Amino acid sequence: MILALDQGTTGSTAIVFGADGRELGRGYSEFRQHFPEPGWVEHDANEIWEVTRKVALAALADAGVQAGDLAGIGITNQRETVVAWDPKTGEPVHNALVWQDRRTAGRCDELRAAEGVEALVRERTGLVIDPYFSGTKIEWLLRHVPAARTAVFGTIDSWLAFKLTGRHITDCSNASRTLLFDIRELRWGPELCELLGVDPATLPQPVSSSEVFGTTTEFGGEVPVAGIAGDQQAALFGQACHEPGEAKNTYGTGSFVLLNAGPEPPAPQDGLLTTVAWGLGSGAGGAPAAEVAYALEAAVFVTGAAVQWLRDGLGIIEDAAETERLAASIESNDGVYFVPALTGLGSPHWDPYARGTIVGLTRGSGRAHLSRAALEAIAYQTVDAVRAQERAAGAAVPSLKADGGAVANAWLMQFQADVLGVPVIVPEIAETTALGAAYLAGIATGLWDLAGVREMWRERVRYEPRMDERERERLLARWADAVGRSRGWAAGTGPRD
Repeated sequence: MILALDQGTTGSTAIVFGADGRELGRGYSEFRQHFPEPGWVEHDANEIWEVTRKVALAALADAGVQAGDLAGIGITNQRETVVAWDPKTGEPVHNALVWQDRRTAGRCDELRAAEGVEALVRERTGLVIDPYFSGTKIEWLLRHVPAARTAVFGTIDSWLAFKLTGRHITDCSNASRTLLFDIRELRWGPELCELLGVDPATLPQPVSSSEVFGTTTEFGGEVPVAGIAGDQQAALFGQACHEPGEAKNTYGTGSFVLLNAGPEPPAPQDGLLTTVAWGLGSGAGGAPAAEVAYALEAAVFVTGAAVQWLRDGLGIIEDAAETERLAASIESNDGVYFVPALTGLGSPHWDPYARGTIVGLTRGSGRAHLSRAALEAIAYQTVDAVRAQERAAGAAVPSLKADGGAVANAWLMQFQADVLGVPVIVPEIAETTALGAAYLAGIATGLWDLAGVREMWRERVRYEPRMDERERERLLARWADAVGRSRGWAAGTGPRD
């Protein structure tokens, strides 16, 4: 059995998986969010640890097993969130700065304006300069928190690994989200660290995503801690997207589309991020891993949140599940399109000045049209992301594996297959993030091997495309027109001005 610790942005989940990969027990608890100033988001790292420990014990109790029965523990986590702690006492010196925190936006503007900096960061890290990532958060702590100048730093995986094993480590998938990690050399980049005034000695040792990092007695018994990956990379692994060209989409408030790009990092592509997907096995000669896979990532800001807006903002539905029936109640969208750029547009457009736009309304339009338009927008945005990834990878995606809350909406999944033109596959086990962490730990401890993990992944339902190509292209062309009308709206620079 494997215990997976899934430490998220608003809560921690722990799941015990059996030798057949099926769930045996779980625990879940939320924790407090701190908003000290507008745009600032913080977490109490000690509370995260206590909550994570509590849900792990709850999962073991729910499964009716003891910690000594476990083959290993896997960790997956909210990415980019930074913890600073005293290496002597192990106590945090400040609240964790969460990935959502925007306090370093001005500093990021300065960096982008400096000659050559953006190109350097893009080429070495695969990322863009944005407060989303960890590097400028660490710089802020060093500049504003005196105790941070003698602290060590890490993302949430690093913090949990420290609490469990006493080691200061991070896996290469999480390291690749910091702006400080050279994804080709697989080490902390000296120029990147110098740019942000970060001493590499205060950063965790990069390790693979699947090896025995140490043992813990926190839950009783002595259990190997053997798997670590950032949440979206863990979901890619949990979906058994282990071969180049395989892709998954996690449908949540927003959506994350990740494409396995293989053992070599692709060149930076407009609108996409290049990230380390995972590393397997201990590396030789100081390398963190024996085998490394990379991924192209597209972040879509508003998908499920568009349906929430129909419910909470407009009040035209009482429950998200209503949209399935409403969308199916009309034969077509009747020319109504909703571009849910409520917080700008993410991949592949990256337009912070785009705004939510509804076009094509007539006197005959009603809540069914808006519900259908919101669901269609989720699918269209996924198509935009996948097409950008296909251009970057130079190959077509043969199918899309789907997970997240929206997979319960059969109308949406069928429409996604129709407009994407390839099968959309929903797995039997929906908790793919935790499952990925469990798989990584199971491989490291010898419970499973990579081939066995692929065999354990089970399909629940497959949606085959039924729409003819001419209709697909017509819908996508109209969607592109609607997106164009939303672009640059807040800046007054849209193409229609």
